[in-house]
Amino acid sequence: MTTSHPEFNRDTEGLDVAKAFPDGIRNRTILVTGVNLGGVGFSTSQAFASQSPACLILAGRNLNKIQKCIDALKKDFPNVGYRALKIDLSSQNSVRAAAAEVLAWSDVPAIDIVVNNAGVMCVPERILTVDGLEMHFATNHIGHWLLTCLIMPKLIKSAEGKPKGTTRIVNVSSLSPTIATMRWSDINFDKPNKELPEAEQPPYAMLEAWGFADCRNRAYIPLDGYNRSKVANVLFGIGATKRLYEKYGIYSLAVHPGIIETELGRDFNEEQLAALAGMRTKGIFIHQTLGAGASTSLVAALDPKLKPGETVNGRENHGSFLVDCQISDSATPLSVSSSEAEKLWALSEDLVKEKFSW
Repeated sequence: MTTSHPEFNRDTEGLDVAKAFPDGIRNRTILVTGVNLGGVGFSTSQAFASQSPACLILAGRNLNKIQKCIDALKKDFPNVGYRALKIDLSSQNSVRAAAAEVLAWSDVPAIDIVVNNAGVMCVPERILTVDGLEMHFATNHIGHWLLTCLIMPKLIKSAEGKPKGTTRIVNVSSLSPTIATMRWSDINFDKPNKELPEAEQPPYAMLEAWGFADCRNRAYIPLDGYNRSKVANVLFGIGATKRLYEKYGIYSLAVHPGIIETELGRDFNEEQLAALAGMRTKGIFIHQTLGAGASTSLVAALDPKLKPGETVNGRENHGSFLVDCQISDSATPLSVSSSEAEKLWALSEDLVKEKFSW
């Protein structure tokens, strides 16, 4: 399995991907979470807006920030219908209220593409949300998973009568699935890392390279919290595809958007910033433009050649994770495991106290 455009790469701009697949966008309704000026959510929305979708729903915590994005997009693309959706993904009540609002929009009968782009990264101290969950996991995974499950009737409506795989859910992950796994036995980071089962212990060398010390004796390390939630983004896509693709033709997959300077890194301390600068000097990290940060999400949302993953070379779910606009096999086996995806689905249902069956 390959993509339609094997020449697309790390430097491809989201606008160029949108131009390559205009029919996948025109007259469609698209929802993007985590949209603010100067972020990847905005450049993703901009790329979609360039090809005349019927409606672009921009979701975020701050309605003023979303309105600024809508105003900026309207200047260039005045003929698109825009909607602002207020949502705090760290609160299940807020997610439920936002989903109820979307379901109540009678003039938006279907949603064709969802890009779960919002995220928090490296929250300095462990914070438990109002629902009693660690902040990264609650925001980056549970909030998006719950929102997507609740608005599913509108995605199912979109998929009616269309070729399989036209309606899509894209989860914006990171490179974390290439080095991390889930922390099943201790999702709230209560235990020191050294007490975890071997398979759940974090990649110590990587965390130390980022400037975190004494990792074995600590329970919560900001980057580890982020990494675990980003593995969940991939597993969520695998679990959703299993439930929705054969039955309705809805396809879900995850992407690493690239290394882009945005507000996401606002919580880095001096050690992390120094470590990052060192990695940049060595060429380990190469920064991309905001537009390039949108491109892999656009490929995942639009490329008709992408199909749910098969087992290739003994690895499950080939095609569930994209990097630099192409299918990547760089994720750890546990990050693309069907059984891990089922475990996450069951856990997610327990944590929101609701089971979903469509």
